[in-house]
Amino acid sequence: MTYKAIALDLDGTLTNDRKEISNRNKECLAQAMEQGIHVILASGRPVFGIEPVAKELQLPAKGGYMLAYNGGAIIDCQTGEKLFATYVPKECQTAICNEAARHGVYAITYYENQILAESDTDEYVLKEAFCNAAQVKKVASVDAFVDYPVEKFLVVGVHEQLVKVQEVLSAQFADVLDFFFSQDYFLEVVPKGVAKDVALESLLTKLGVTKEELIACGDGMNDLPMIQYAGLGVAMENAKEAVKEDADYIAPSNEDDGVAHVIEKFITKIV
Repeated sequence: MTYKAIALDLDGTLTNDRKEISNRNKECLAQAMEQGIHVILASGRPVFGIEPVAKELQLPAKGGYMLAYNGGAIIDCQTGEKLFATYVPKECQTAICNEAARHGVYAITYYENQILAESDTDEYVLKEAFCNAAQVKKVASVDAFVDYPVEKFLVVGVHEQLVKVQEVLSAQFADVLDFFFSQDYFLEVVPKGVAKDVALESLLTKLGVTKEELIACGDGMNDLPMIQYAGLGVAMENAKEAVKEDADYIAPSNEDDGVAHVIEKFITKIV
């Protein structure tokens, strides 16, 4: 099979546990782009959290795409054009924030290039800040502060409490919101229908690429839809067991240049 595009999750997939891209991964991606492969960075991160990775891979110059907010927005790296975006309905915002507070966890979102939260010391808020190499903008009330369109909310905290938040909000807003865990401590709250596979289908149609010509690599439950969708769905060795069970191929871990291995085996075919 000749592949024409590769979609890459970032955390736990393209980047190692220190949020770095190895030289081998960078070199292999450069070789893939030289062969005309479309590189798509598909992450739950906000746009500003993906941009440094795109720049490190030279996507603004060479071409490529950012699929942010787990599919809530698609950006052309060369032009900066937002090809697609969808937003959390405004009428859900207060309930999301209130339900998080009621269960002793935090509803956070993004403002400019910062993490917007009601705490700048909570360990789970700081995990999201670390993922995005961002500062935390502490506000008294996220609900009161946010008067602009939001692609997603992230409710962070102890898993058992997040499950309770999910149950309540699902009962209220199942027709307009979707919920999933990207990590046990991260509950993603996104507009109904937002997922990596849905966004990829839209982008591939624009590019004239079929899903059979797509490789998708990931490690988390939010990566499972795109892994199932792609012609070649790849789970990293460090992936959740449920993700590995549905993958077509298991690559080495994010600490062992798994993305480079996939490119060498299925694209450049030097191994």
